Amino acid sequence: MAMAASPATSSTVSRAASYARPSSASIRAPGAAAVSFPSRHSARTTGLVADARASRLPVVAAAAPGHQRLMGSLTNTEGLRFGVVVARFNEIVTNLLLQGALEAFERYSIKGENITVVSVPGSFEIPVAAQKLGKSGKYDAILCIGAVIRGDTTHYDAVANSAASGVLSAGLSAGVPCIFGVLTCDDMDQALNRAGGKAGNKGAETAITAIEMASLCRHHLS
Repeated sequence: MAMAASPATSSTVSRAASYARPSSASIRAPGAAAVSFPSRHSARTTGLVADARASRLPVVAAAAPGHQRLMGSLTNTEGLRFGVVVARFNEIVTNLLLQGALEAFERYSIKGENITVVSVPGSFEIPVAAQKLGKSGKYDAILCIGAVIRGDTTHYDAVANSAASGVLSAGLSAGVPCIFGVLTCDDMDQALNRAGGKAGNKGAETAITAIEMASLCRHHLS
């Protein structure tokens, strides 16, 4: 014979049910779009974005009418001049990166006469050359191309960190964009994959970034 649930048990179940919120419940204010509350397990960034799109919620950036947005152009490149500092160390990689950068420049109508390539011994020497070029006032942006590959000692960390901080410092002190295009890889295969292999050519990506930043600074921030 089945036993009836005790009052305490029934009360507990009743309270639990009263606090439960359906994961698909919707609340609609007068004249507003319905907004669905995702469940605890689906409350991820992608889920929230999908919910916002589905309910046609306005994008935050679009909610500020009259704001100004400044961006560099990849098409308005007339007259832009670029310096390229390339390290000779690990030349099998850096030559490919340089080739990718020059091809990208050509693709975006940067004339060869507006590009100056400076060769330095290694990535550690890139920042000082970049700073000199930037302060000359002749260039709208400087590309910094090199390749540092991890070895058996901590020399890799010293060079990689110095190159990164040095390029940043060069750009800030010269007031000219200095774009970091130094590969920092664990082995040669990784480097070659990023110098025209299956991971693309980071030299080309660096050049495209330089064009956009040069255009931004020339046309909007000068």
